[in-house]
Amino acid sequence: MRKTSLSRKIFVCCNVIALMLFSLICLYPMLYVVFASLSDSAKLLAHEGFLLWPEDFSWEAYRAVAKNPTIVTGYINSIIVLVVGTFLSVLMTTLGAYFWTRRNVGMKKVISTLFLIPLFFSGGMIPTYLVVKNLGLYNTLFALFLPTLISTYNMVIVRTSFAGIPVSLEEAATIDGANAFRIFVSVTIPLSKAVIAVMILYYGVGYWNSWFNAMIYLNDRSKFPLQLILREILIVNDTSAMSAAGSGDSDYAIAESIKYAVIVVATVPILCVYPFLQKYFVKGVMIGAVKG
Repeated sequence: MRKTSLSRKIFVCCNVIALMLFSLICLYPMLYVVFASLSDSAKLLAHEGFLLWPEDFSWEAYRAVAKNPTIVTGYINSIIVLVVGTFLSVLMTTLGAYFWTRRNVGMKKVISTLFLIPLFFSGGMIPTYLVVKNLGLYNTLFALFLPTLISTYNMVIVRTSFAGIPVSLEEAATIDGANAFRIFVSVTIPLSKAVIAVMILYYGVGYWNSWFNAMIYLNDRSKFPLQLILREILIVNDTSAMSAAGSGDSDYAIAESIKYAVIVVATVPILCVYPFLQKYFVKGVMIGAVKG
């Protein structure tokens, strides 16, 4: 066994310490939010400096969040947009990328050019708003995902992955009588699980964090996603909707903790999904980054 020199041991030790400190710096803001959400609001406001544990442990903020109809409705709306939007976006992106890799397809160059134009040019906010309104999507949940259903950048990544599939597999499937759709479902998709998992993560995080489209296209509070409600709480500092009963001073007393509790509630779904997709993430991204 090769001996490790003293200088090497010192270097490794310093590296470990530095990385642990860096990880702690990255992790502490999240821990602060969790501790603050579990603290008594009055003591939290009086606390100064670092927060290393909850101040007078309390579940009141989470009880208020669970009882508040606005937050519950926003959570449901966000989940609907997340599930439906991610499914449709991944489906349309993979179909577009699959067409992009087909050979001997009519008008392929023209359609491929149309795919690439949105990558460099955008119609702008006002024309997009007019299109959404004239299509009857205004003040509907469809407006939160249909206008941004496909990302050309993501389609390029998926197209690169599909292009790496051996042509011989498709030829063999064709000889066995498979049509283009059967090849897509039975050959292309099973061999591209990594890049599809990355697309689910990309689109899912995008839809879950999106609030700007909701602010523009929605005026009915019953259709607001959780992120727009969170924006009102954190940026506009509006906690008036924190209680269905409207109990005044008691609501204000826990308003500070509620802000952090809503952040935790809004973050948990993505934190739960990410570990299941992490093993595909590096492989899926590298597929689109290395191959040309």
